Amino acid sequence: MAGDSEALLRDREESTTVIRQPFLIGVSGGTASGKSSVCEKIMEKLGQNEIDRHQRQVAILSQDSFYKVLTPEQKAKALKGQFNFDHPDAFDSDLIMQTLRQILEGETVQIPVYDFVTHSRKEEFVTVYPADVVLFEGILMFYSQEIRDLFQMKLFVDTDPDTRLSRRVLRDINERGRDLEQVLSQYITFVKPAFEEFCLPTKKYADLIIPKGADNLVAINLIVQHIQDILNGGQTKRQNGFTNGHSTPRQRRASESSSRPH
Repeated sequence: MAGDSEALLRDREESTTVIRQPFLIGVSGGTASGKSSVCEKIMEKLGQNEIDRHQRQVAILSQDSFYKVLTPEQKAKALKGQFNFDHPDAFDSDLIMQTLRQILEGETVQIPVYDFVTHSRKEEFVTVYPADVVLFEGILMFYSQEIRDLFQMKLFVDTDPDTRLSRRVLRDINERGRDLEQVLSQYITFVKPAFEEFCLPTKKYADLIIPKGADNLVAINLIVQHIQDILNGGQTKRQNGFTNGHSTPRQRRASESSSRPH
């Protein structure tokens, strides 16, 4: 009888276990505006970059991982710098939505790895484990309302266009094997017009605009403090109308905890 009572108690506890949704933060801004640097600085100040990725409470995702698989014709154009990677149609929005829904369900997700040299997806994936806070950065994170509405906080990294261009030139030449003429031609033909048409108008959806990117320590410290409040479960409602609902740290599903390395 005692064993039956213990089993019944365990069943009741499991049936009442609440799976808390992670707090999603969208980070947008123009090309080379410093979106990744802002996310990395936040991770650094939270000390999450020093924690094994299996146990991190904060995770970072990039929209760049979700470029569509190109057709042979599109790939030929891409290799010549004639494909518009800054257009909304270049991204696999369906896969982004599917991934975000899985994250909100507390699931472990597999993130594609994109090769910017060959303009193709690699065969391997990056595993992202359940976290309490997820930062998702990309130039068009706020373009789709369906995706935009999933973020509880939206940040826009606002950096001077000349600074962004110089950063992009150096990045594309040093990391992606492009020549200067191709980089500038692509910027003038695709990047700048797409920014003005698709990215810049989404700035109005941001809850917080961050001038100077990762150098704006005042803004970053405010964001870090808010994330710490979420992780510590010490704040159930935020100022400025945001609600996080994290009264206690989010509990893992039993199936996930058993599959996670320790």
